[in-house]
Amino acid sequence: MAKKTAAAKGSSMKNFEERLRRLEILGDQIRKTDIPLDEALAAFEEGIRLARALESDLEKIENRIEILMNSTEVPLDESPDLELFDAGEN
Repeated sequence: MAKKTAAAKGSSMKNFEERLRRLEILGDQIRKTDIPLDEALAAFEEGIRLARALESDLEKIENRIEILMNSTEVPLDESPDLELFDAGEN
């Protein structure tokens, strides 16, 4: 497994945050009363996909944090390789 650079990790976090913002936008769109039903349904479907991917990413983060917190030997010079933000993109 190749290590990611700091820029790549920052980019992964940005992708996560961008997907989260997109989910919020979709939620706002669905709440509008003047949106056509087919557009509301498409926004809902995209929102469900995003929510599931983000939830999966957060579970992976939680698991990794738990491992790091319970580990007795964590190398100080090694940063964690999460590689989870890219995996959730569809």
